[in-house]
Amino acid sequence: MRRAAVDDVPDVGFAAASTTGGSGGTTTTVTTLEELTEAVKGDEAKIVIIDGTITGSEVVKVGANTSVLGAAGSLLDGVGLRAYKVDNIIFRNIKIQKVLAEAGDAIGVQEANNVWVDHCDLSSDRDHDKDFYDGLLDVTHGSTGVTLSNNYIHDHWKASLVGHSDNNGDEDAALQVTYTGNFFENLNSRGPSFRFGTGHLFNNYYSGVSDGINTRDGAQLLVENNVFVDSKKALYSTDEGFAVATGNDFGNSENTASEGTLTSMDYEYTLLDTSEVAASVQASAGQTLDFSA
Repeated sequence: MRRAAVDDVPDVGFAAASTTGGSGGTTTTVTTLEELTEAVKGDEAKIVIIDGTITGSEVVKVGANTSVLGAAGSLLDGVGLRAYKVDNIIFRNIKIQKVLAEAGDAIGVQEANNVWVDHCDLSSDRDHDKDFYDGLLDVTHGSTGVTLSNNYIHDHWKASLVGHSDNNGDEDAALQVTYTGNFFENLNSRGPSFRFGTGHLFNNYYSGVSDGINTRDGAQLLVENNVFVDSKKALYSTDEGFAVATGNDFGNSENTASEGTLTSMDYEYTLLDTSEVAASVQASAGQTLDFSA
């Protein structure tokens, strides 16, 4: 475990400019679904720490200016989290498993801005039909200023979707999402599937992901120094999606995406060499933080 502070803020990606979550607000520790649902309500600055295992079958909507943090060893079993029409949200060090499709995504970001999802462990299983569960980490409806970093996304059919549908371009063209340091493992597809909007994917590690990065519907992606092991389609286009790919290790797969125009980002970041990515990501990704004093 790596020591972290409850008021940490993102320092990389689209979220870094103005995402503070509940930093400076009240801190509440919750151990039940009822306590969690109540604690995350409202728009005042607040930090909510999940302790122990909370079980249910629903998705909890989180109010603006909120940090939801998982204590070491905590778990949401069947319970998802949603940032819906709110700004300034941090989800960090949270382990979520087996949220049923009828409830929603494990973590969903919809029509929300300035969101950081970091060091989360998101999974289900592949023992059921592909529609038994929904997405693990979906960003839709024109959400901007989003960074998804150091997450362990694994054992699932359709992992991470950006962009609501093929017919939602008027809204989703605004999408801004950074993926960095994430570990994608044992997935069928959507690592991510990215419609419309602008995406930056760097230093992610893919192991046993059949269909990796799918750029779609005019999306413009910058894909840098990612590593793929045992992927069938590491990076590919459908419906006129585009990517600029540099420095990647596609393993036994390849890049078949149409060449894009996104060649640089407006924020600063540091690239690991591909030879360092596997070890670095596997050591850090997922619920590996400790917020205790």
